[in-house]
Amino acid sequence: MSLFKLVTLFIFLTISLFAYPSYSLAVKEKKIYPMGEKIYKKKCPQLHLEKYKTFDALQNDIVTKHICLKLPLKYSDALLLYLWEVKRENTHTKHYARLKVTKKDKCPICGMFLYKYPRWVARIEYKNRTKNPSFDGVKDMMKYYFKHSKNIKVILVQDYYTQETVDAKDAYYVMGSSVYGPMGNELIAFKDKKEAKRFMLDHRGKKILSFKEITSAEVYKLDE
Repeated sequence: MSLFKLVTLFIFLTISLFAYPSYSLAVKEKKIYPMGEKIYKKKCPQLHLEKYKTFDALQNDIVTKHICLKLPLKYSDALLLYLWEVKRENTHTKHYARLKVTKKDKCPICGMFLYKYPRWVARIEYKNRTKNPSFDGVKDMMKYYFKHSKNIKVILVQDYYTQETVDAKDAYYVMGSSVYGPMGNELIAFKDKKEAKRFMLDHRGKKILSFKEITSAEVYKLDE
């Protein structure tokens, strides 16, 4: 085999076998995940997903070793994304109920009525409390959190795109984008870091922060 063919083959394998498949969330939910589920049930129900610690390891077994039979690239992509992002997440991620508020609930930081802005609601749930504070966005929630960070059971935010309730400590936050919340500049939450990156590019965000990276200075800077 010529050197040119070897180089071409190497590039092809690097791109097709080891690049994480990239699709929009809408395409994934409507086409990719359902296709991947069907392939999984028909071709490899015997696969033990719990043994895979990384996406690359799973990809190598499916694409290179063909443990689920040899599949066309689009089918292997669908299978991989379904297994890693849906089946694996359902196994490892705790699911929370939709965050709901009444017409009387107000943000303890700014006093705003929360029912007017349901997609921005965030909440801190404390141990041994029946009534927990809800907020009109992550920014005000963090202001409260910095002063009341003891005896917390869980902190909940909503994914901007899907409105899914997620653990705030597992989410990613876009700062300084052109999308404003009820109180102006916001820390906009995403369950998936790839979606956070896409949002940041689409809406001129300045950076992405994990929960641990959010500081009081960063939060109050949003009010400037």
